Amino acid sequence: VQLVESGGGSVQPGRSLRLSCVVSGYPYETICASWVRQAPGKEREVVASIENFGNTAYSDAVKGRFTISRGNAKTTVYLQMNNLKLEDTATYYCGASIWDFKCREGSCDHWGQGTQVTVS
Repeated sequence: VQLVESGGGSVQPGRSLRLSCVVSGYPYETICASWVRQAPGKEREVVASIENFGNTAYSDAVKGRFTISRGNAKTTVYLQMNNLKLEDTATYYCGASIWDFKCREGSCDHWGQGTQVTVS
C-alpha cells in the first residue's frame, strides 16, 4: 500500500490550496481516509476524515473552511483548504484504512510521507 500526497506550498492568509493523496495497493474498493497535520510544538490534529460510505468529519479549527472528498475512482482523496490562516501551517499527512473508526481517530493503518503547508 502506498499513499502519496501533493499540493502543499506557501500561500498568504486568506488564500486556498488543494491537497491530493493518491492511494494504491489496497485490495479493497472501499476505504476510509484521514488528513492529519503536525506543526512544530503542537499536538497532532485530525483535520478531516471521510468514511467508507462517504460520511465526513472535521476538527472545529477547520470546519467550514476545509472540505475532504474522494475522486470518482475513490483512489484519490482531496483536502480543499480555503481561507487559510497562519495557524494552518503544518505538515499534512494522508492516512487510509478499511476501518472507519481508525480514520475518525487518525490511527490509520497506512500513511503518506506528508506535504508541507506554510501560511505566511
